[in-house]
Amino acid sequence: MNNVNGILLLIGSMAAFALEDMFIKLLSGSVPTGQIMVFLGVFCGFVFATMSVVTRKRIFDPVAWKTLPLIRAATEGFGAVAFVTALSLIDLSTVAAVFQAMPLVVTMGAALFLGEQVGWRRWSAIGVGFVGVLMIIRPGMEGFRPESLFVVLSVVAIAARDLITRKLDPRVPSSVVAMQAYIAVAVAGLVLMVMSGASFVPVQAGQTGPYAGAIGFGVLGYYGIVTAMRVGEASALMPFRYTRLVFSILAGMLMFGERPDALTLAGATLIIGSGLYTFVRERRLARELAPA
Repeated sequence: MNNVNGILLLIGSMAAFALEDMFIKLLSGSVPTGQIMVFLGVFCGFVFATMSVVTRKRIFDPVAWKTLPLIRAATEGFGAVAFVTALSLIDLSTVAAVFQAMPLVVTMGAALFLGEQVGWRRWSAIGVGFVGVLMIIRPGMEGFRPESLFVVLSVVAIAARDLITRKLDPRVPSSVVAMQAYIAVAVAGLVLMVMSGASFVPVQAGQTGPYAGAIGFGVLGYYGIVTAMRVGEASALMPFRYTRLVFSILAGMLMFGERPDALTLAGATLIIGSGLYTFVRERRLARELAPA
């Protein structure tokens, strides 16, 4: 395993995802949220479908279209609706900060639904992380914005997606899983358009760049993270996922003039700190349980 290359690829993919989010937010000022999702879903889905064909993966293998993969795709679609809606309504840095709680939610879900053992130390870390989330969204306080709850919904949906992924049949190719996810994103975008009564807006000359950026960096980010996990050890790479928050804060400051306040930064620090502690604790337990 080449951890150095894996870390560099992962950091690059986090930067790509942050740029994808930035372009989505740019588009959301003049384009309906559902339309953005339809474009992302169709074009990115086409890319991964092409990858599947080129690499001779069986797109229509019955095992890839059973109930569990379809449920996973549905959680991806729901999570995308919540995430893109949040990007259109609140600061990019706030969205990114709350989204860092996702690994904690995955750990909690694994304990509640998959029967994995989680001790009091990790439960305490999860609790501290959720305190950080509350510091950022501030329910009941003057700075509370109900729109920030869309990020929380997205975190829950994406955590469910990751938990389901652990149970997928290993014979299902990653490119087909990605294609299904983007199909679900496109379908969810269409449903959102119908429910909101929005109409498709013709692509303007100034929107071509943001559309291309969102699609291109979305594909690069996904490809980078998959490749990183194949060339490096997951235990070595995981802490570098949090670099996405740094890139998102920089993008928010440079492109949208955002200035995260002290409470937001403190909450993000709690989330990242508790997430890193949970990771270190899980790694230590894995070593203790490993056969000599």
